[in-house]
Amino acid sequence: MLVRQLLPKDLFQGKTVFVTGGGSGINLGVARNFAALGAAVGLCGRTQEKLDRAVAELQALGARAFAQVADVRDYAAVESAIRATADTLGPIDVLVCGAAGNFPIPAEQLSSNGFKAVIDIDLLGSFNATRAAFDQLKQTRGLVIFMSAGMAYVPHPYQVHVGAAKAGIDMMMRNLALEWGPLGIRSNSIVPGPIGNTEGMRRLGGTDDPDDHSVATPLGRYGTVDEIGQAAVFLASPLASYVTGCVLVVDGGSNLMGSEPFRHAIERMRGD
Repeated sequence: MLVRQLLPKDLFQGKTVFVTGGGSGINLGVARNFAALGAAVGLCGRTQEKLDRAVAELQALGARAFAQVADVRDYAAVESAIRATADTLGPIDVLVCGAAGNFPIPAEQLSSNGFKAVIDIDLLGSFNATRAAFDQLKQTRGLVIFMSAGMAYVPHPYQVHVGAAKAGIDMMMRNLALEWGPLGIRSNSIVPGPIGNTEGMRRLGGTDDPDDHSVATPLGRYGTVDEIGQAAVFLASPLASYVTGCVLVVDGGSNLMGSEPFRHAIERMRGD
């Protein structure tokens, strides 16, 4: 079919997307892009105020939106939020596992609790969401999108906890693609690169300016949250109907340069 036959104007009209950690940043950008194409959007996160602002933003785009506070580490809370979203907006067609934690720290200074916290938010939280949404995804023959990171396949200093968590996510994604594929459920990961004007980038030594061209990537700029949202829309669209078990890297080529630019950014932040 021609592309124009695959992409109607209201591409996701009648579809429901659920985003964990959807109250801000990249995950809200993903939600916004789905909403702009007609999807109803459910969100969960840990802060009611952020969720309220996010719902208002999505509704301003004309979308039906719903949010419920839930910590992804708590299976019962995630299950409740997903069930409430389905009751309000309809069964979930696309699950985006975006909730994540990160802080730069040398491995020898990282506590067991600090390591566990990131594993629990990123890896366990992603499992909790997928398991809680399984029955609905089976019903809709849906899609799971995991937010991974370059630390999953390129070692980065001060990121041993994140690298372990994200590598686990990518392998879980592949296992789910294998096991759930016969049910019509696809599973893929997105690897965002340095994305401007996000809390994650600020924590890792970047700037608030998405137009800062000093960032060390082959394209010479930060990415935008909407560029990650557009990648998610692609994976959920008919254009990617035969794509499953894949890691889609959207990083301006930063993985090609290894971890040295990241090391320098962290060292500047730490004053080393």
